[in-house]
Amino acid sequence: MDDERTLNLLGALALSLMDALSSVVEVNAGYGGEAPAALVTLGVDPGLSINTLRQILNLSHPGTVRLIDRLESQGLVERRSGTDGRTLALFLTEAGHERRKAILLERRQQLQFAMSLLTEDDQKQLTKLLEKMLTAMTTSELRNFAICRLCEEEVCPADRCPVEQKYRQLLES
Repeated sequence: MDDERTLNLLGALALSLMDALSSVVEVNAGYGGEAPAALVTLGVDPGLSINTLRQILNLSHPGTVRLIDRLESQGLVERRSGTDGRTLALFLTEAGHERRKAILLERRQQLQFAMSLLTEDDQKQLTKLLEKMLTAMTTSELRNFAICRLCEEEVCPADRCPVEQKYRQLLES
């Protein structure tokens, strides 16, 4: 087997998928960069602080504040008092939830296109390989959130998610 070629093919596929996903989710988010991931993440974990969201998205604090300002000005996100009185908790508005649904629908359509030529057996084999690879890439709580920041958690709940399962194993050890 040509390991270098396989790595190159994997890299080309990953880049192609990211290009396709970025273009469609950016249109639906209204902004590029991490705006789509912020909307998807806040839909799954309402009430996150700006600092926690910043870590998940790997942005600076000022960059995250500017992002939230833009999303808030569009009526997609709202700030509320946090649990400790010193922080702010972030929540999606109804419009934010609708935008999140549109982002995830477009994401799913792009991924379905990429998988459309695979047989059912190929898809089952790919699922097993992806589970192995994602498990290996889950090394911390932050990686757990970062890996799944654009995931449809409704179709891959925590009890079936390889990333979440690996994270739980890390907590136990």
